Amino acid sequence: MAYMTQEGYDKMVAQLRHMESVERPAASAAIAEARDKGDLSENSEYDAAKEAQAMLETKINQLKQAIAEAKIIDTSRLSNDTVQILSTVEMKNLANNMVMKYTIVSESEANLREGKISSTTPIAQGLLGKKAGDVVEIKIPQGVIKLEILKISID
Repeated sequence: MAYMTQEGYDKMVAQLRHMESVERPAASAAIAEARDKGDLSENSEYDAAKEAQAMLETKINQLKQAIAEAKIIDTSRLSNDTVQILSTVEMKNLANNMVMKYTIVSESEANLREGKISSTTPIAQGLLGKKAGDVVEIKIPQGVIKLEILKISID
């Protein structure tokens, strides 16, 4: 089960619709076009089109599975008391005094450019359940990082 926002769920549904209504027919057309070019035993274009179609079908099935298992979180029922999924956490790295701000989201919604980190990352795991003012030590691949939680909000 993956917890996510309504926005994240809607994006996944839109992506699935696009794959089924646009990409799937395009893949079928590519196979038909390659098939029309002659002998299938020596037709690498046909093999590539079939492989692309198989990869697309795998992605469609994975997306359907994720949508089926999705649990949409009602953000109005969340609290700012402790860090939880969908919390936006402002924190300070005590080693260099750099302030960072991340929103903890499901794996499917993670996007570092948007400041959204997956709840399965070491940083998110170290923050979950903590309160503003807490100092946490989190083991990351580069070593141990010490973070002070400055503010918790639900955006």
